[in-house]
Amino acid sequence: MKNIAVIGAGTMGNGIAHTFAQKGFTVKLIDISEKSLDKGMATIAGNLDRMVAKGTITEADKLTTIGNIITYTDIKDGVAGADLVVEAATENVTLKLDIFKKLNEYCEADTILATNTSSISITQIGAVVSHPERVIGMHFMNPVPIMKLVEIIRGYNTSDEVTKSIMQMSEKLGKTPVEVNDYPGFVANRILMPMINESIETLYNGVAGVYEIDTVMKLGMAHPMGPLQLADFIGLDVCLAILEVMYNGFKNPKYAPCPLLVNMVRAGKLGVKSGEGFYDYSTSKKAENVAKQFHKN
Repeated sequence: MKNIAVIGAGTMGNGIAHTFAQKGFTVKLIDISEKSLDKGMATIAGNLDRMVAKGTITEADKLTTIGNIITYTDIKDGVAGADLVVEAATENVTLKLDIFKKLNEYCEADTILATNTSSISITQIGAVVSHPERVIGMHFMNPVPIMKLVEIIRGYNTSDEVTKSIMQMSEKLGKTPVEVNDYPGFVANRILMPMINESIETLYNGVAGVYEIDTVMKLGMAHPMGPLQLADFIGLDVCLAILEVMYNGFKNPKYAPCPLLVNMVRAGKLGVKSGEGFYDYSTSKKAENVAKQFHKN
């Protein structure tokens, strides 16, 4: 496999495109918005510049990587001739199913179709494709060029051959692939999201403040980032969407999103990307200032 199509030029999509392109793959980056494509390519260039400054890659490596990426606003043109398509659109089941219906129409029958979903059923996505044995989950971690883990999720119908192929490809990307089965949240988010949700519950119940909760987890549990800071980094809307998938999938109240999280998302307080979540990012992208609503009286 040499020709890769990546759908979605957002945070995950541009990171996935960057990673494949840096390893010599030809990448078609697809998004319906030309503005999103320009922003995605600017992010890739900026990340490569930082790698050059650190001496990780050369200027020539940077130019080669950027040269390996072609952008498209038309999905049909973008996926033409692709050996592998990686969908990295918004974590919305309706949107993803619509994309895979189009891929079923536009791609060859032997094209491997992967999704970067962090919680949505691979089996459900595969059900809208005529050859579901070729549908698989490739859950990259953010930031993609740096993080080593890729969760490889087998749907109910995913073949051994496709799984083996994607595991090997992930290793070629310099990643560590871990095979898991298709249940809501998989492994990473099934464990991570309840911890984040419980941290929000702890804040909601007045046990401790934002800074105190994050400090306990950083210093006491050796987490590099506190759970509330991490929630801001991931996006509170994404956290809520994943929790809702798990709650609906398991019908277990332990996955029910905290009311505080629900209200913050409704209010547009989504974390880093909106400028405010549990922390205020108006003056710094680092979690240095607790958001005003969580200031202690």
